[in-house]
Amino acid sequence: MSGPNGHAEAKDSSVSNPLTAAPNMPSTSPFTPEKVKEFVAALEVPFDPLQIEWRVMNTTKNGPPLRGQVVPYADQRAYTDRLNALFTPAGWTRRYTIQASSNFERSQDKKIVAKVLVSCELAIFGLGSHSATGEEFADDPNALTAAEAQAFKRAAVCFGLGRYLYYFTGTWVDLDEHKRPKTVPQLAGWATPAGWRQGLRPRFACGQEGAKTAPAGSGNSGQRNRNGTPGNGDVLHKIERMEKVVGKRMYRGLLKSTARVWNPKDIQDPAIQVKVLAHLQAAERGLRRARAARERAGFAAFAAILGSLKLTSLDQVDNLKTLQAIVVGLEATQSSK
Repeated sequence: MSGPNGHAEAKDSSVSNPLTAAPNMPSTSPFTPEKVKEFVAALEVPFDPLQIEWRVMNTTKNGPPLRGQVVPYADQRAYTDRLNALFTPAGWTRRYTIQASSNFERSQDKKIVAKVLVSCELAIFGLGSHSATGEEFADDPNALTAAEAQAFKRAAVCFGLGRYLYYFTGTWVDLDEHKRPKTVPQLAGWATPAGWRQGLRPRFACGQEGAKTAPAGSGNSGQRNRNGTPGNGDVLHKIERMEKVVGKRMYRGLLKSTARVWNPKDIQDPAIQVKVLAHLQAAERGLRRARAARERAGFAAFAAILGSLKLTSLDQVDNLKTLQAIVVGLEATQSSK
């Protein structure tokens, strides 16, 4: 187990119980609700553009020129810098645990490889704690570091830190011979600290189309149908990105119950695609509401409600009905106090 703000140690072999409070963290908040809102708002502000890097997610099969779809991301140091600036290094802590997984088939080369799974529990004094997992194929020499960073950033997103990066659907740019972007897109005003503080927001956050993508020559994932709804590739990409937001169990559960598929690419009906995305977005809101209610109601009440549903964590929830029951139960507990 790691110390405050430390890295995972290889001897850890089990994922921590999400109902267990982080070490040295009090159960009650010293902050007023207004102050908590101020902290959350500060966490949601985009990173400085100088801290943003771009990752190539997809490449065209036809060429030249070789083109790739890039999305922005921030190194975990940007996340720790923000936490330190807002809360000081003593105001937050993180705890990692490690476990090995079963073998998986890697899509790129069809090889069967084990994965390293890392769980990160991030706690902020006065705001609560959230946990998330990261994974990487074990034959990668940097597997542990990558999985650790992924878990940490996913946990931070639960507090709103870095969440804005999920609104990007990708932009197509020219790549060099090493498949690196020759140029990088310019960030929209809403994706900068100054623009965000002025009230600018991505249109997708208001229920509209997300960040537009540039034409790729051979295709455009931002295309729209004649009826004005997002095109097939755009909606499917947003659906795929929701797996990281709502978790694998909820993601698979909603795909199966809403579209009767395991892979969103198997959904041919555009109307069903939009319906699946709407359900996933509802799950995101519900999970955020459940976590906030959990912090207010306390872990004892949270554990009791999960026990009545024969669950041990939110990660086991795979449908909106059960999620609603948890939220209603937690909020009823609060109102009865």
